[in-house]
Amino acid sequence: MRRLFPVTDETAARASGGSAGDDGGGAVEGGPAAGGPGGAPGDLVDREWSLAELAFAYAYPAPGPGDPQPWLRANMVSTLDGAAQHDGRSQPISTATDMRIFGTLRALADVVIVGAETVRQEGYRPARARAEFAGARAAAGQGPAPAIAVISASLDLDYGLPLFTSPLVPTLVLTGAAAAPDRMAAAEKAGAQVVIAGDGVGVDPVRAVQALAGLGHTRLLTEGGPRLLGQLVAAAVLDELCLTISPMLTAGDAQRIAGGPSVAVPKRFELVSLLEEEGFLFSRYRRA
Repeated sequence: MRRLFPVTDETAARASGGSAGDDGGGAVEGGPAAGGPGGAPGDLVDREWSLAELAFAYAYPAPGPGDPQPWLRANMVSTLDGAAQHDGRSQPISTATDMRIFGTLRALADVVIVGAETVRQEGYRPARARAEFAGARAAAGQGPAPAIAVISASLDLDYGLPLFTSPLVPTLVLTGAAAAPDRMAAAEKAGAQVVIAGDGVGVDPVRAVQALAGLGHTRLLTEGGPRLLGQLVAAAVLDELCLTISPMLTAGDAQRIAGGPSVAVPKRFELVSLLEEEGFLFSRYRRA
């Protein structure tokens, strides 16, 4: 893996045919010159990044003064022709490095938000504790692993899945106040914590973010699926998108990374970083 953006003096020199030492090559902010891992000169070499370097590159913004504000990022993968899945699953268009970033993003988060349909299709399991991140999570006041928060209006979930039978921390189920009482009771009986985040049957994305923040979860990560991501985009609560662009073409009628009705005005995001390995691009965008 190597860093393509932010662009360094060394990158520009190479692109123009000059040598790396032509003009004082400045380091990327947060690189070795600034006291952090993953700096500019080494980033231009295609190599495997350590988990510490990945965690540094994908760190959540430092909280400001006062109560920490929630920060919601999404992590998705898409082919060159816009498919978010192949045969209903994202794994066939992913790669080992994409999965390392996937694990790192989970290890940085307080909670992982996922739609019920994605839980069914992907066979979701609870997040596991990672020894490599134990110290950092403890220092940040986090538990051993992020909670999984399932968004479901119907609460039609298989409570025999490991996500509910053997999570390291209790799984959260977010639903609306008008959801069926017997299904809410079934979720609680299975050990899930039911969180009301809407006045009707469904979940209000703004209320969902607020409810999770009220539980102390401010570092939020969503892994979709497309329907949920579309709702978060429409509600203007998404702060960041980590998008893996897979160098594959699938054709067919697979979903895009975000579905549902279009927004009235397209949301503008700005590129924060871009990494590359074997044709896969690992991009990170923030709300402009």
